[in-house]
Amino acid sequence: MLIDPGGISLLSVQRNCHWFLASATSVMLTVGLTAFALAADASKWDGDNRSAVRLIAGAFVGEDGARIGRAGIEIKLGAGWKMYWRHPGDAGVPPSFDFAGSTNVTDVTVMWPAPQRFTDEGTHLIVYKDRVVLPLRVVPEHAAKPVTLRLKLVYGICEKLCILAEAQSELLLSGDTTTHEPALAAAEARVPRKARIGEGGRLSIHAIQREMGRTGPRIVIDVAAPAAASVDLFAEGPGSDWSLPLPQPISAEGDLRRFSLDLTGVPAGVGTSGAMLRLTATADREAIEVSVPY
Repeated sequence: MLIDPGGISLLSVQRNCHWFLASATSVMLTVGLTAFALAADASKWDGDNRSAVRLIAGAFVGEDGARIGRAGIEIKLGAGWKMYWRHPGDAGVPPSFDFAGSTNVTDVTVMWPAPQRFTDEGTHLIVYKDRVVLPLRVVPEHAAKPVTLRLKLVYGICEKLCILAEAQSELLLSGDTTTHEPALAAAEARVPRKARIGEGGRLSIHAIQREMGRTGPRIVIDVAAPAAASVDLFAEGPGSDWSLPLPQPISAEGDLRRFSLDLTGVPAGVGTSGAMLRLTATADREAIEVSVPY
């Protein structure tokens, strides 16, 4: 199965960023995979001092009578290097995941911990820094048989130079508790929980309002969070061909932060009737995801 959440040609040239495919000899010091998957908590690291990738294993869980695998893609980034979220922002390439070589696997869902905003010379990006674990939900074909994950990953990373990096990992999932449970649990906790407009809690999207801005239609979003919290907001269209701008903060008063989102970036010829936008709000270690009409 091929998972490409960005839906973007990996060889396309992005605004404000020049991409070069990382070759095995000049950029990536690729760690060869073993001929057979090893029963271990984690695979070997594949990468170099700019970025490296491995798979980590967690305990399986019961879900609606089924046995579901837990694992993660752990990515460590060198000082100054960044990789992109599923929606990269004004420029960049989101990661592309290929699990087609896996054994006894019918489905793999990649989950996305809350990212952060990075601004470089007026370009707003949505990124991860330092180290990130992307949790995986793995559905076995036969619950009683071993599961082997095989991953091919292509992902954009940037410092002063932007490149496409490649990594491969292989890991046998035993289903037992591992030493990586704390890291997986922390990453799973950072995945935005689904919520509704006005739904109470420490963090909520309190209200939205559509209006005409100076450059065209926009929506104004009020995010409620503790006054001392660091709050941000991200927006995505219903398809990967949409390129919405990042919401911009316009005011803060008490526990309310107000953002504006210009309604631009709709693909040419695409109708917006019935379209839903996905808003992701973050406040320190908490994150929520809310769907709203365009």
